[in-house]
Amino acid sequence: MNSLVIVVFLSGMVAMIMLRTLHKDIARYNQMDSMEDAQEEFGWKLVHGDVFRPPRKGMFLAVLVGNGTQLFFMTLITLVFACLGFLSPANRGALMTCALVLYVCLGTPAGYVSARMYKTFGGEKWKSNVILTAFFCPGLVFAVFFLLNLVLWAKGSSAAIPFTTLIALLALWFGISVPLTFVGAYFGFRKRPIEHPTRTNQIPRQIPEQSLYTRPLPGIIMGGVLPFGCIFIQLFFILNSIWSHQTYYMFGFLFLVFIILIITCSEATILLCYFHLCAEDYHWWWRSFLTSGFTAIYFFFYCIHFFFTKLEMSGFTNTFLYFGYTGIIVFLFFITTGSIGFFACFWFVSKIYSVVKVD
Repeated sequence: MNSLVIVVFLSGMVAMIMLRTLHKDIARYNQMDSMEDAQEEFGWKLVHGDVFRPPRKGMFLAVLVGNGTQLFFMTLITLVFACLGFLSPANRGALMTCALVLYVCLGTPAGYVSARMYKTFGGEKWKSNVILTAFFCPGLVFAVFFLLNLVLWAKGSSAAIPFTTLIALLALWFGISVPLTFVGAYFGFRKRPIEHPTRTNQIPRQIPEQSLYTRPLPGIIMGGVLPFGCIFIQLFFILNSIWSHQTYYMFGFLFLVFIILIITCSEATILLCYFHLCAEDYHWWWRSFLTSGFTAIYFFFYCIHFFFTKLEMSGFTNTFLYFGYTGIIVFLFFITTGSIGFFACFWFVSKIYSVVKVD
């Protein structure tokens, strides 16, 4: 609990400093009257004509963000149900069943968000976008899951999922999730693209030489530290629950951690995005996704540490299964946290450029 208080306190401090700095920036920019002053100005206002330039591989980003939205709402609603006592901690299958049903039923937000973002990026291959949104992430997870299940079948393990259950999962995916994704995409493409507060210049602005901490990779690596710091204590109990067959009861606390994770992912991404914009680097779309998504890489490293220090597993099969299932969880966590950072950054960039006067 102490760590959570510290994280909340630090987040509040960062938010206050950020707000004060932004307030000064906006006031300074809006006081400029002459073009001479504007020429001498520097910072994030200079890139107003490029900041909303569509990213490279915009379709793939839109697909990931759409699937991340689906996973985010699935996690949020599942945790709310668990906190309210609808899901018994003793019944381990209830939580997974609830999560799966919610994921399947939340195909519409995934399709809508993906389509809307892709249209905002200026994309026109709407069929490819819809198909990728419906099949890429779930298909990847199902393929890995099926491979792991094949290993369990080959070993004759009682933990193997029956073939009929896999057929039922496929039926849920193709019968409910995919059509709902198509419905969401239909409404997403019918909507107008999201209007940006500034126009995009035809010729891209040249990005100046960046210092070490404003380069993409160091920023992305730094971005995941704070969000991971607020969840790593809970990770021990969650991994213990999964692999050591212990019951996890602290859903209320987990919900609180999830809320703090959202706040820290958003703040870390916004802060680094602000630094990059001040350094006149306007390539923030992918960076915002990867910055908060990098929390999943720290999560993976922690899982490796947990495997070698806390578990007593031996043999290739057990190791393969552990890292296979861990890979699925890390991938889903990456998409979810990445989407949180992306939307936080998108809101932030839209907000600051909407309140500053641009000639």
